[in-house]
Amino acid sequence: MVDSLASISRRSAARHGAKVPTTARSTILVIDDEPEICELVSYNLAREGYRVLSERDGESGLERVFQSPPDLLVLDLLLPHKSGLEVLRAIRAEARTRTLPVLILTARGTEMDKLLGFEHGADDYLTKPFSPRELIARIGALIRRARPADQAPVIEHGALRIEPLAREVLLDGQALALTPREYELLVFLARHPGRVLSRDELLRKVWGYDYVGDTRTVDVHVRRLRAKLGEHQRHIETVTGAGYKFVGRPASS
Repeated sequence: MVDSLASISRRSAARHGAKVPTTARSTILVIDDEPEICELVSYNLAREGYRVLSERDGESGLERVFQSPPDLLVLDLLLPHKSGLEVLRAIRAEARTRTLPVLILTARGTEMDKLLGFEHGADDYLTKPFSPRELIARIGALIRRARPADQAPVIEHGALRIEPLAREVLLDGQALALTPREYELLVFLARHPGRVLSRDELLRKVWGYDYVGDTRTVDVHVRRLRAKLGEHQRHIETVTGAGYKFVGRPASS
């Protein structure tokens, strides 16, 4: 039982003198209709210093996101009233929340489920049952990437301008609506112009850990990026049998 796992975690922490940090670093919202999962996730994240909120259905969860956007959302797919994919679509459609990091945590683990999640704008995907340690690592990676880089230089080529300090991509002077993962992928490609990057390397460097799954995840994100770049999608070139490369020399690297 998941409930017993949470209890075991608490007992283990007590035996080893673990203390819950008193200062929350970031706010995480968990939308999941299983009380045991909410308890397990909330307990482990709170131990890491996060402020954790939870909702049990898609409709109330979406209302809370729009009312006060968290720093990251942990989202189940199988939810009452409004499915996880419906919640994700609504979040990505709103300017205020479209860059919110979203990690899907669900029992649906088929390749098609994962691809659908990424197609709708998920930044990461973890299946149940899961390791709390892995969940914490993935959440930490997403939050670190969502924070602005203090000294990273601007990358510019033609009509495309990437401003890391503001975590903003401008195309012909207009801000481009990218998810956190799409932004990181574009930045990594643009910082290595002319270099062929394999899907495996992109997973390691952009996703930030040894991703267990099909490398088609990269293809999904590249396809979404190209659609948003429109006529400028030529900057991302497919190298058959090898991967992708960014075409064009940025103004600074």
